[in-house]
Amino acid sequence: MPGMNPNLDHVGSGFAAFLAPPGPEVIRFTVGQPDFDTPAPIVEAAKEALDRGETAYTRPQGSVSLCNAVAAHLEPFEIAVNPDDVVVTPGCKQALLYGMLAVMAPGDDVLLLSPAWPSYDGMVKLTGANPVHVPVRRDNYHPDFDALEKHVTPNTKAIIINSPNNPTGAVYSREETRRVVEFAIKHDLWILDDMIYSTLVWTEEGYTSPCAFEGGAARTITIGGWSKGWAMTGWRLGWIAGPAEVMNGVKKINVSAATHVPTFLMPAAEKALQLTDEIREMEAAFAQRRVVIHEAFSSLPGLVVPEPEGAFYLLCDVTGTGMTDMEFATEALEKAQVQVIPGSLMEGGEGLIRVSYATSLENIHEGVRRLRTWLETRARSA
Repeated sequence: MPGMNPNLDHVGSGFAAFLAPPGPEVIRFTVGQPDFDTPAPIVEAAKEALDRGETAYTRPQGSVSLCNAVAAHLEPFEIAVNPDDVVVTPGCKQALLYGMLAVMAPGDDVLLLSPAWPSYDGMVKLTGANPVHVPVRRDNYHPDFDALEKHVTPNTKAIIINSPNNPTGAVYSREETRRVVEFAIKHDLWILDDMIYSTLVWTEEGYTSPCAFEGGAARTITIGGWSKGWAMTGWRLGWIAGPAEVMNGVKKINVSAATHVPTFLMPAAEKALQLTDEIREMEAAFAQRRVVIHEAFSSLPGLVVPEPEGAFYLLCDVTGTGMTDMEFATEALEKAQVQVIPGSLMEGGEGLIRVSYATSLENIHEGVRRLRTWLETRARSA
């Protein structure tokens, strides 16, 4: 029999084992998905496009008006892109993979701030490049620039950043982002900037793009999408933008890989970028939950919980409980009926658990109550 692609042997399945839906009695702190319906105007825009018969092939990178809308959306973030250098993709993951395929070659080294979202590792390996996991600071999960310098090799080609961050909830400061750009210029690296959570930020400075600094735009590939900020995870819509030379390559990849996203979803994506009230309502709900869940998890015995700054995740150190992260996650599910993600599923995440607060306040309170009862009972019987 013919052989398989050997790269697949090194690609993991990420959080999949702990994302399988448990029974209805379990409180889930696992899924990174807003628990809101997609706003009605977006849904109506898709229906109207179907009624108009917009079901045929169209412009591969996305309609002119949609690419213009994405470019306009990026402008307030100090990301100045030509709309012709925007490609709308079947989800943010596809945008990331397109960007990697455009600039990475087998044997290249790619820096990941660790613990990093597991899909980065898998995608890099699929291209034949090598993911290099660089530990972040454990007190706040921000970049450790000394560690970054120590992990650079002659083969280093790119760095992937994600702020606000999944899984850590960290938001890199403007000064830290400037230092990332200086680091990339010094070592002649591409920057892949995953801004998918850019609308969900709880720090005063907010999300900062590498494009905001001299020399940043020429080497930054910006990736984002509609899934998180607009409650559109199942719509599978993302975008990628960057320098013309990169985007010419991305366009070739897109035509070969997907042609384009569904035509009737393009007006809906454009409508989403016009909304304000519906989006602010969701943002306000997450901001409230963030305060509640941080206080609640910080009060649990044995847990250390740096304050989350963006997205909708906590990354908790559970080593004070005397359990590994895998033991904690397994027992929490079995004995407290609470589902969390063990950090050891990510390189550099040992001793940590990821908690998503993309769930109701009621679930947060009940889940923490269950965890407290289990941990206190466990401590008494030890």
